Amino acid sequence: MQEFVDSVNTVVWSPALVYLALGVGLMFSILTRFLQVRLFREMLRLIVVGKASEQGISSFQALAVSLSGRVGTGNIAGVAAAIGFGGPGAVFWMWVVAFLGASTAYIESTLGQIYKEVNDGQYRGGPAYYFEKALGQKWYAWIFALATILATGVLLPGVQANSITNAAEVALGTHGMVETVLGPISTTKLVTSLGVLIVFGFIIFGGVKRIAHFTQVVVPFMAIGYVLMACVIVILNIAELPHIIGMIIDDAFTPMAGAGAAIGWGVKRGIYSNEAGQGTGPHAAAASEVEHPAQQGLVQAFSVYVDTLFVCSATAFMILITGAYNVHDRSGGFIIQNISANADANSPAFTQYALETTIPGIGAPFVAIALFFFAFTTVLAYYYIAETNVAYIRRSIPVPGVMFVLKLVMMGSVFYGSVKTASVAWGLGDIGVGVMAWLNIIGIVLIFLMARPALKALKDYEAQRKAGREVFTFDPEGLGIKNADFWAQRHRQHRDLANL
Repeated sequence: MQEFVDSVNTVVWSPALVYLALGVGLMFSILTRFLQVRLFREMLRLIVVGKASEQGISSFQALAVSLSGRVGTGNIAGVAAAIGFGGPGAVFWMWVVAFLGASTAYIESTLGQIYKEVNDGQYRGGPAYYFEKALGQKWYAWIFALATILATGVLLPGVQANSITNAAEVALGTHGMVETVLGPISTTKLVTSLGVLIVFGFIIFGGVKRIAHFTQVVVPFMAIGYVLMACVIVILNIAELPHIIGMIIDDAFTPMAGAGAAIGWGVKRGIYSNEAGQGTGPHAAAASEVEHPAQQGLVQAFSVYVDTLFVCSATAFMILITGAYNVHDRSGGFIIQNISANADANSPAFTQYALETTIPGIGAPFVAIALFFFAFTTVLAYYYIAETNVAYIRRSIPVPGVMFVLKLVMMGSVFYGSVKTASVAWGLGDIGVGVMAWLNIIGIVLIFLMARPALKALKDYEAQRKAGREVFTFDPEGLGIKNADFWAQRHRQHRDLANL
C-alpha cells in the first residue's frame, strides 16, 4: 500500500505542480498589485463588519470555517515533515507559498462568492460552481466535484484523525493492545478515535450553522493558545532565534537535502496547510453574507497569513530552536539526527519533543490537546466541503439519502485513518490535495484568461472605496461578468427598491 501511494504521489506532486503553484501565485500577486500588502488593513476591518443571514454566515464565521480547514494537522505534523524531509530551508518556501498564495486565495474565494447560489435555503458555491458558470464546462466541474468528494470525504479526514490518535498515544502511552479486524490497536488509539467519532457525528448532523458556531469559538482560541505557547518557547531560547532565522534562509537556497527537496516539501506542505490554490477555501467563502464578493476574497486572503505566517512559523521555531528534529536523506538515512530515529517525521512527534525539552511533562499533552482541536475542526471543514460538492451533483441527479451516506462514509474514514500508519495516511492525503490543486489552479487560470471576473470585482470594490461608499453594491452585468445569477438578481432588487 505504501509503495502504491508513494508512486502515485510522485506523479501528482511532480515539480510541475510545485512551480505551477508558485508561478500562479506570483502572477496573481502582480495582477492585483500585491493586494496582500496594499489591502492588509482592509482585510482586518472586513473580518468584523459582516453579519450572518438566514441563508449565509458572517464574514468572521466564514473565516473561522475556512481557518478550521487551513489550521490543522498540517500546522504541526506537516511542518515537521517539511523540515524532516526538506531541511530547515523548507520553512522559507512555506513562507513564500503563503505570501504569494494569499493572492491566489483572493482570486478563488472571490470567484466562489461571485458564482454562488442558494441551495436548500443555504448559500452554496466553490470551484465546481464557478467552473460550470464561468468556464461553461460542466464536465470539468463534475470532475472537480467528484475529486473533492473523494479527497475531503475519504482521503483527507484520515490524516487529521491519525495525528490526533498518534499525539494521544505519545502523551498517554498505549495502555495495552486490542485485537480488531484491522489488526492490533492500542487502547489509547481506540478510545480516542471513538471519542472523536461521537463528537464529530453530533456536530455534522447539525448542519453548516452548527459547524460555523463551533469553529468561530474554537479556532481563535486554539490558534492564539498555540502561538502563545510557541512564544514562550522562543523567549526561553531567545539567544538562538537569530541563528535559526539565518539557518532557514541560508538553507532555503543551499539546503542540506538539495534545493529540490526544500522547495518541493516547502510548497507541498505549504499548500496542504494554507490550502491556497487547492480549491477548498472558496466553499466557505461562498457561504458568507457580504455586500460585495471582493470583501470575502480579502478575508480569505488574510486567513493564509494566519495559517502559515503565524501558526506554521510557531511550530517551525519551536522545532528548530530546540533542535528536536531529524533531516532524512533520499536513501532512508539521516543528514541530521538530533532525536530518536524512530520519531516519525510525518507525525506530531517533533513538535511534542520540542515542547517536552523545554516544559517537561506538559509539552506532549499540550500538543495532543492542541492537535485535537486543530485536526477536529479541519475534519468538520472537510465535511462541509464534501457536502457542498454533493449538493452540486444533486442539482442534476437528486439521489435521496446521499447526505446521510456521506456522513457515515466520513465517520468510517476518520476511524480507519486513526488506526493506520502515519505515512500511509499522509500519502493518501497528499494525493487528494494534489489532484484538487491541479484541477483548481488550471481552472482559475483559464477563467482569468477568458473574463477576469475576480480582478474586475477587485477594481470595482476599490473604486467604491475610493468614492467613499459606506454601503457597497455589486453589479456583475454592468462589469461584463456573465452567469453571476445570484448577484445580478440582488442588484436588480436593490435598484428597484431605490426607485420606489
